[in-house]
Amino acid sequence: MPRWLLPENISDVLPREARRVEQLRRALLDLYRAYGYELVIPPLIEHAESLLTGTGSDLDLRTFKLTDQSSGRLLGLRADITPQVARIDAHILNRQGVVRLCYAGSVLHARPVHPLAGRESLQVGAELYGISGVAADAEVLELAVASLHLAGLQNVRLDLGHTGVVRGILQLGSMPAGLEDDLLASLNAKDVPALQQQSGALASEVRAALLALARLNGGREVLRNARRTLPASAAITAALDELDTIVERCGADDVSIDLSDLHGYRYKTGVTFAVHTAGSPNEVLRGGRYDDIGKAFGRARPAVGFSIYLRELAELAGDDPPHAIVAPADADPRLRTLIAQLRAAGAIVVQRLESETERTEETEFIFDRAIERRGDTWYVVSREGN
Repeated sequence: MPRWLLPENISDVLPREARRVEQLRRALLDLYRAYGYELVIPPLIEHAESLLTGTGSDLDLRTFKLTDQSSGRLLGLRADITPQVARIDAHILNRQGVVRLCYAGSVLHARPVHPLAGRESLQVGAELYGISGVAADAEVLELAVASLHLAGLQNVRLDLGHTGVVRGILQLGSMPAGLEDDLLASLNAKDVPALQQQSGALASEVRAALLALARLNGGREVLRNARRTLPASAAITAALDELDTIVERCGADDVSIDLSDLHGYRYKTGVTFAVHTAGSPNEVLRGGRYDDIGKAFGRARPAVGFSIYLRELAELAGDDPPHAIVAPADADPRLRTLIAQLRAAGAIVVQRLESETERTEETEFIFDRAIERRGDTWYVVSREGN
């Protein structure tokens, strides 16, 4: 096998894409700082039990594991940064009150989420700790939508759900051992025939609510329909009230609501949200409330946040190749002074080396200007055809 081949579902990030990704990373972190979110940089590797705390089995299957030769303990290469930031908040910072943190970095998956997905992703995100309630959820959702608008996405549609609706239904009656997982799988797949068969032994109110839930997806009318068709328990009503408020305050151009979307059900404790676009087979953003994740770190804290997948977002954001200035291979101190001034002002200046030929088709830059000598003075001039 050629040495230059990479493992399956692993790829390099080449110049044009790398530039777009890095520009987005910087812009997004600046946006989060403007909202008061502080940057943290967790390690790529840590003890596996810490990485997998409170995240359910899905993340366990996607985490590369190896044995630490120093301690003999099992280590993991992170497949998600959110648990690491929760550990930092709960155990390392140990602050009281509200904490706002943001991050950017790579994650690695032992297996791709789906056949078209890569196994290494670049994530950027924001997490809000120490306060529960719809106001905190709305701030994070507003920031998530602002992130996509900053990247140039138009007509951002937010896909909303709430784990409290399903939990409220399941609390209405006793559940036979081992049945809950089957019900949740069928509900998430919207497999109504399977739900009908599996729920036969449940109380009629619970059974009817689960069957109704499988069909409660669509636009804002879903919340009105849910109030008419679902039991009026305190937990269900509270979840629907939260979604009503979030729809009004999130800043999205459009929303869709799916009350049977159970992504992250085992550790999400409230609102869930994602953004999918027609231009990418992968989601570009996912988040939600996960209040219980900090318990294993010694301090349970309310928490809500989101992660953005930078490569997917950069691909959707389009490309505006940078314009640059080409300078000749000349050691004249006056030329070097001019080049330094232009670079200090933010211009891209590429000075040719001796014997270097100009082959602009092999670079991402558009050389629309050049530095030329006229008499004893160097000038920046426009290049014909650029």
